[in-house]
Amino acid sequence: MANQQESTFELIRRGLWDNNIVLSQCLALCPLLAVTNGATNGLGLGLATTAVMVVSNLLASLSKSYISRAIRIPVNVLIIASLVTMTDLMLNAYLHPLHKVLGLFIPLIVTNCAILGRVESFASKTSPIPALIDGISMGIGFTWVLVVLGGVREIIGTGKLFDNASLLLGDSFHFLEITVIPDYRGLLIAILPPGGFLILGTMLMLKQKGAILLKKRAQQRAALNDQKQPSVNGGVHES
Repeated sequence: MANQQESTFELIRRGLWDNNIVLSQCLALCPLLAVTNGATNGLGLGLATTAVMVVSNLLASLSKSYISRAIRIPVNVLIIASLVTMTDLMLNAYLHPLHKVLGLFIPLIVTNCAILGRVESFASKTSPIPALIDGISMGIGFTWVLVVLGGVREIIGTGKLFDNASLLLGDSFHFLEITVIPDYRGLLIAILPPGGFLILGTMLMLKQKGAILLKKRAQQRAALNDQKQPSVNGGVHES
């Protein structure tokens, strides 16, 4: 049970941080930069991508014993495309204003290398529960980057946060629509692709800096443990 819990923790940590789709693999940059001019748009695309990733991982794991290796990739692409089509139709039917904003980027989820990559490299080689956890953690990892990037761009560009959140979450979530900087004239470059590149680059830099600091701390702890070990052994011999 302990090993299983540790494995689950590792899967979650990899998806959220260590092997993050954007910050570690630099995948899905096209929709990332185009859609994240606001936190609401980022959340909508992130949730749609997460839903597709979770279900495709689960189906790939369940069907791995029944699909020949020679045709596995085309079948997985067909599964992903079918799920994306269903997601696109549901958004168009129930969240039409958001669907108009996201536009072409919902169908383009099919071409997201991260989804097919996880299906091929992990889900199709493991049991359903780890595949499900991997899909959820990878999807949430992608979503939080979209929301943070969109939120930062939205605040700098317009002075607002989660503008039009009610389009995605319903009228009861109007309270999320915050004016962070009143009477703000805005900075147009922040909500244009160049601003997206600049802010994403800053996030990548901070992620790498954080990884370096964590590695140094781990090395320092290991060195301290190595120094303590001989003294403990020496005390045992003296007694």
